[in-house]
Amino acid sequence: MSAPGLRAWFVREVLPLEAALMQFLRRSSRSRAEADDLRQEVYVRVCEAARREIPDPARPFVFAVARNLLIDRARREQIVSIEAVADLGALEVVADEPEPDRTVIARQELRRLQAALDHLPNRCRQAVVMRKIDGLSYREIAKAMGIAEDTVSKHLREGMSVLADALHGEPREERGGS
Repeated sequence: MSAPGLRAWFVREVLPLEAALMQFLRRSSRSRAEADDLRQEVYVRVCEAARREIPDPARPFVFAVARNLLIDRARREQIVSIEAVADLGALEVVADEPEPDRTVIARQELRRLQAALDHLPNRCRQAVVMRKIDGLSYREIAKAMGIAEDTVSKHLREGMSVLADALHGEPREERGGS
């Protein structure tokens, strides 16, 4: 987006949110000066993102950026400086990575889920993916698939039942099919 267009969008959509944004930031910061600094950082991040694509609507995006900035700040403050610890072994840092056996189990579960998805009827699979992976509403799925919302609901019930059986229960064929 052009600089004048970005500036106009920012003035029209973001600046009116400043009072609510400052209230949000003040609740989570130690001082007004810190809240002012955080606001400026939010504005920088919002503008950088808007250069690529204007977020619509702006309000949830601005507050998501603010929340993420506060989370990043909290994480940084919890980090212990290396100079403060003579023996790094004393930190007893736990790796964020899962243990190898958990990784294997997770991959097996993903394979079972993919196999179960592959065996769903096409329209049923499409509805499940749109709802559970893409996060679309029943109305959005119905419109995209050209079907009624009740039919979407039916596809989702059937699909989720098959997936639950595949992951946590007995396969449908062993129960005599249903």
